Formats: sequence, structure tokens, C-alpha cells
Amino acid sequence: MKEEFLHWLWKNLFFEGGSLCDREAGPIEVITPGEYNRDSGPDFFNTRLNIGGTEWAGNTEIHVNASDWYRHGHHTDHAYDNVILHLVYNEDADVYTASGRRLITARPVFDPVLWENYLDFMNNPSPLPCSGLIGFSDGFRIKHWLWSVAVERLERKHDEIREILAKTGNDWEETLYRLVTRYFGFRVNTDPFEILAARLPLKIIRKHADQLMQVEALLYGTAGLLDGALFREAVSDGYYLLLSREYRVLRAKYSLQPVDGWLWKFHRLRPANFPTVRLSQLAALLSHSDGLFSRVLGCSDRESLRALLSVSASSYWNSHYQFGREAPPVAGRAGKQSVDLLIINAIAPLLFVYGKVRQQQEWCDRAVEILDSLPPEENSVVTDFARAGLKPESAFASQALLELRNLRCRYHRCLDCTIGSSLIAMGQKIRRSDSLFLEP
Repeated sequence: MKEEFLHWLWKNLFFEGGSLCDREAGPIEVITPGEYNRDSGPDFFNTRLNIGGTEWAGNTEIHVNASDWYRHGHHTDHAYDNVILHLVYNEDADVYTASGRRLITARPVFDPVLWENYLDFMNNPSPLPCSGLIGFSDGFRIKHWLWSVAVERLERKHDEIREILAKTGNDWEETLYRLVTRYFGFRVNTDPFEILAARLPLKIIRKHADQLMQVEALLYGTAGLLDGALFREAVSDGYYLLLSREYRVLRAKYSLQPVDGWLWKFHRLRPANFPTVRLSQLAALLSHSDGLFSRVLGCSDRESLRALLSVSASSYWNSHYQFGREAPPVAGRAGKQSVDLLIINAIAPLLFVYGKVRQQQEWCDRAVEILDSLPPEENSVVTDFARAGLKPESAFASQALLELRNLRCRYHRCLDCTIGSSLIAMGQKIRRSDSLFLEP
């Protein structure tokens, strides 16, 4: 038996009516199980019970074995004095509070099929334990749940972005620059792009924003990609030599420390996604008299954002993908999918944070509307869910699926998922379908 399973039974009242009974106090009627608590203290707050015609109000503590009360040290903790019910699977001991009061203790009687369903999910080796069963879950509940999880993901990203904002002295332009630069690397080159943004502050780039060549020199040089040992074919390449000369002056002027050029990955990437090409696109995006964040605020929908972010690399990259190495024509303009990923991962989350910080809900709503207007992402997680019977309709929904996979499915936290919970409880009378899961 697992304690989390007992928590789930209690929260959703999945036990036989009239089965709760204390050997001294008699039958126990549950008016409300209370509010689930994941922090320190009793498992459920504000429980209300009817015992012998008297209404009780207090907290509930749940254990597999009644003796766990002592093993966890609750008998010496006055924070548990207000517990009115001890729900257990195995009543192997009488227990008392720190104030000396004997606790009313009861064992729930439940359908064994629920436990069997739970074990099937927990023992399923698939990365999606509910794979093949999703179609049995209610479509409206799924849609409502994905909406909640997508907002949860935005809230989690809110905390991460607030940390960056604090490190930059509440500079919105610098914060967006770091976010956008990070996601210019996709997953393969995320780390070196992030290091680059930390070593090359936006304020330095802004001083040269009217000179694209100098912005490119700053980015390529600080990225460590002007290291002569990396591109031996570039020793006589005019574009490469010009960037190198520019960077020598700028590096000395600003005391810049380049990233280790060997951190960049080219293997198994399409030429259009090589960091050399992506850095030129980033330079084009930053070479503007107005700040990127101020321009983002002026965009009211996905199309205006797409137009803003659809930048092209320098003409040199029309016939190259690495310095000094000519190649068939390479698409130098950022593709729609790449642009959408920037909006999903950087722009929309920052707009959400901006609304939270300024207490202006319209910015939060705009972030959600933009995500809901974009097509779903294309990745292995979304593909797995689609094969399992759950195909997202928008990027907002695909973000929810990523959150589910990373924080719930991967750890078999099926009881914390409305989809998993509804399938485990299949055949049971659901009293509160909107709160079937254990709150995260």
C-alpha cells in the first residue's frame, strides 16, 4: 500500500459509504475531506466530520500504518493537536497527540479494482503510463486539464524569468536578450548561447547597433568562433578576416572573454541551424536603433511577432555554412518553425511575467492568446502523445503536454494528473470531476 494512494482515496471519497468507523467513537460521516496539503503539517486541512450527531472541524492525517504516527514524530509535535481523524490502512496501534488526546482512527474500505488499476499504471514501463487508454477519458476534462497545466508551466517559467530579471537589475531588454539568445541555440547549442549572452551584455551590443558588421564581430568573437584553430579553411576568407580584425579592437575595448569555441555543436544539424548561421540572424535582430523588448511590446498578435523575428543572415551565409567553406545555397532566413519556437519559449513567457510584475492582466492574456494561436510544436513528446490518442490543437496545448511528460508522466505521478486519475478511477462515481487529481 502507498500513502499517496490513500491520500487520493480520501480526497475523492473513493471508499464505501458508512465504512469509516472508530472502535470507540463509532461511525464517521464525512461532510468534506478538506484541503490537500503538500507542505509541512497534517495532510488535509479543514476537514469536517459528523460523529455521533456532533460536527467536528479540524485536520486529517493519513498513514499506511497507524504506528507511523510515532515513527514520524507527530506524537511530540503540537502542530498535529488539531487532527480530528487518523486515516490508516493498517490499524496496528492506538495513537495519541502531543496533548495526550487519543486520536479517532478509521480504515477506509474501497474497491480493490482501484488499487489494481493504480499498480498497473505504476508498473507500466512506458514513458506514458496511460498510453492506449487516453481515448476513454472525457474530452472536455482533458481540454480543461491541459489548459490548467499550460498555465502552470507559464507560472513555473515566471519564477525562472524573475530570477534573470533580478540578476539584470530589472532590465527588461537585457532579460529578453538573454532569453532569445538562449533559444536561438534550440536544444543542441542552448548552453553555449546562454554563456555567450552572459559574457556579452546587451548594453555593449547596443552601442554598435547601427553597424551590423560590428555586432556580428562581437557575437562571433565572444562566441569563440573566430579562433583560427576552428576553421582552418578561413585563413584567406575576406569576411572572416574582417570580423577578426573588428573583434580584436572590440575585445580589447570591452575586456571581453570569449566562450570556448569547441563547445559549439555542428554534428547532425541542418546547415540552416548551424550556430554560425544562427549568430548572423541574431545579429540582424539586434542591429536596430530601438530595443527588442520595446518592439515586442508593439506587436499585438502572432503575425506581427513572426514578422519581427523573421530575420535573415548576412549574404555571406547564402553560400556558406562555416567560415571559409563554400556550400550549395543555404536558407539564411529564420524559418517559421524556428520563429514560432522563439515566441513560445521566450516572447510569450516574458509577456506573461511582464503582466504579472506590472499587475496588468492584459499582458498575461496576450501571452496566452498568442500561444493558443500558434500551431503545436513538433517534437518527440508531442508525437508520443499523439500516438497515445492525444493530439494538441495549439502550442498552448503542446506546452501542457511537455509539462505533463517532464513533471508527471516521467515520474509516474498519475494521481497528480486528471487524465491518469480518471482512468484509474474508471467505473467509480466521481463526485467532484473538476478536482479528481491530487493538487500539485
